[in-house]
Amino acid sequence: MALMITDECINCDVCEPECPNEAISQGPEIYVIDPKKCTECVGHYDEPQCVQVCPVDCIPKDPANAENEDQLWAKYTALTGNPRA
Repeated sequence: MALMITDECINCDVCEPECPNEAISQGPEIYVIDPKKCTECVGHYDEPQCVQVCPVDCIPKDPANAENEDQLWAKYTALTGNPRA
């Protein structure tokens, strides 16, 4: 499942540089996560890095983009060209 940023975002700028897939960008009002690029850090880290650094806990799973671990690994492989470890 891709992650999403809620309107509780305070635009603190800490999440964007933490994303290994460059899925986070500044939206019109708050940061946004591109679900086509978000792997929840599968393949890179054990936990989503944006969630780890967010000071207001505004990055939940996006119910509109439900994916299981195999799908996240497939997305990771497609984005990076690296096979599943």
